[in-house]
Amino acid sequence: MLIVDDEPNIVLSLEFLMKKAGYSVATAADGEDALEQIKHAIPDLVLLDINIPKGNGYEVCQAIRANPDCKEVRVVMLTAKGRDIEREKGLAVGADDYITKPFSTQEVVDLVHRLLRPDA
Repeated sequence: MLIVDDEPNIVLSLEFLMKKAGYSVATAADGEDALEQIKHAIPDLVLLDINIPKGNGYEVCQAIRANPDCKEVRVVMLTAKGRDIEREKGLAVGADDYITKPFSTQEVVDLVHRLLRPDA
């Protein structure tokens, strides 16, 4: 799993939660770093903030979807923007789901479980 957010507190809390839930976690603070990491190790899932430097979340999601090696990667967009238009744009560029900040940590863990373990 790759967590992409430029807010260290969010990265730390999500990283802790996901590791506690049994997932292997990598992190990136910007779009460029995220895409570079994905080149070297394709994650099962990306928790992707929309408002990040060096390529916003929409651009990163589009790049993931354009890569044939990443067709199985699940993308969940995280954003402080809760308006329907942002949600629709995120889903239109290929996100599997969308979570609005502030979010319940349990909500994120449950969503990750549903996307990565649909039969569980």
